[in-house]
Amino acid sequence: MPACSSSPSVVLDAVRAVELSSRPLGVVESITLLQALSAVPDPRRPRGRRHSLQSILFLAMGAVLAGARSYAAIAQWASHADAPVGVCRSSPHAATFARVLAAVEVTVLQQALTGWVLARRAAVHAPAHPSEGARGDVGRPVAQDRTVLAFDGKNLRGARTGTGGQAKLAAVFDHAHGLVLAQAEVVGGDELAAFIPALEILPDLRGVVVTADALHCQRAHADYLHGRGAHYLFTVKANQPALRRALARLPWAQAPGLIERQQGHGRAESRSIKVIDLDGTPEAGLFPHGARAIKVIRRRRRTGTAHRSMETVYALTSLDHRDADSRLLACWIRSHWTIENRLHWVRDVTQGEDHSTIRTGNGPQVIAALRNTAINLIRLRGGTNIAAAHRHFSYQPAAVLDALATA
Repeated sequence: MPACSSSPSVVLDAVRAVELSSRPLGVVESITLLQALSAVPDPRRPRGRRHSLQSILFLAMGAVLAGARSYAAIAQWASHADAPVGVCRSSPHAATFARVLAAVEVTVLQQALTGWVLARRAAVHAPAHPSEGARGDVGRPVAQDRTVLAFDGKNLRGARTGTGGQAKLAAVFDHAHGLVLAQAEVVGGDELAAFIPALEILPDLRGVVVTADALHCQRAHADYLHGRGAHYLFTVKANQPALRRALARLPWAQAPGLIERQQGHGRAESRSIKVIDLDGTPEAGLFPHGARAIKVIRRRRRTGTAHRSMETVYALTSLDHRDADSRLLACWIRSHWTIENRLHWVRDVTQGEDHSTIRTGNGPQVIAALRNTAINLIRLRGGTNIAAAHRHFSYQPAAVLDALATA
């Protein structure tokens, strides 16, 4: 059987490469995901190929979208999918998926998927760019429409690296839209070293705000973001003791503040927020490009009990008073943790990543990238319940093709 092309140069060639009927695909613009996958080089030798790399990636993506958690499940879904989804007459075996996906160049695959999700986000949401005037299209300050990205790492508990250590990945997550924009491997367990490689995948960071926990409150990270025209919002904890003590000594009692109250999820919570400009103060030189310090005091009480707790959080940002007010800064500090419940929890629990035993070669990173893309596909289509969306696609394989073809 002749080998399928693995490097189509135009959209039509990409369609032929996966041997899909052109009838349900519609216009050229409707298969941008397939175009993105066509940029990934095939790691195999040309001789003996029965399925193109794009065919395998396309089927694996469809199976993950339908809830598949292993190579065997991917192969089973591929073999039972409706005829228009099938490729090269016979679907690949589980061993083929395992061998090929473990050898795929992860960096190139992630760059292709990042380019795709950025283009789709722009087409679906059309966010206002911070440089487009002083106010947004609907009369709101542009600061409220500013792109805010969270950076955080996550262990793949069931996977191991080639040296036997636990695999770990770091992701860049869009606060507002719930999309995973980039992902990079954490080498040797050093999450700090993954900060720049993950953000380097994004072509443009101008005007973007990057939030991160106290681990990433590093001078090198602040300089990197400033060099790319981005801003940071870092929490400050005991890993920067001198900086934290300096922030605690600021005249907070004299600073104006605001209080926000919220009740729900079995607790009542109030947050006191104060912001101090550092321009002209000795503390301004303690951290690169630090423009303002933030102090947030959180008080919580469990509903129906007398149990109370209080937490004081300090943060630094390169945004000055013209870029964001105190309420918006506090909102971004709080929404940083959406990466935990809208990405990490979804992958761990809904997609079963914690129990995955895929561990050979680049397999764990590739499957994680496909899981991220499944989440992005669902949210770009307006879905809010990831588990329900996976069930829907598992019941209706033809809907998977529709989702991929119109991605």
